[in-house]
Amino acid sequence: MHPRTRKLLYNLRLRKVFNGVFVIANKFIVEKLEKVEPYVTYGYPNLKNVRELIYKKGLLNIDKQRVPLTDNNIIEQALGKYDIICIEDIVHEIATVGPHFKEVTSSLWPISLNKPEGELQGTKIVYKRGGDAGNREDHINELISKMN
Repeated sequence: MHPRTRKLLYNLRLRKVFNGVFVIANKFIVEKLEKVEPYVTYGYPNLKNVRELIYKKGLLNIDKQRVPLTDNNIIEQALGKYDIICIEDIVHEIATVGPHFKEVTSSLWPISLNKPEGELQGTKIVYKRGGDAGNREDHINELISKMN
């Protein structure tokens, strides 16, 4: 892997295989994703999958410690200054790309996903050509369901 590609993956907080993060799909991020396209798959998750990921695998980064999202008091202490006081507020902020999206996603650890059931079809082949890498748009929800 080229060092620039590795650096872009690190900037996106994707440091391990089968990790996932939420990002805003602006021009700058889409350009980054296109440069690392053979190594990632991305798309637009629906509310159901965002909720399941946060509830099952969501971890807050508090003083560089992984803290599970089990208690709303922890969330209120970490994100209360942004009027986010419970898990549903986190889900809403991510799903609607609210005004404090960046603060919420940066306070969450990258989500560790399971290997999908069955084999991956071609990790460096673009999704449009029958592979698994690249932009899946709304079809990302099927993959998230398999990996959750």
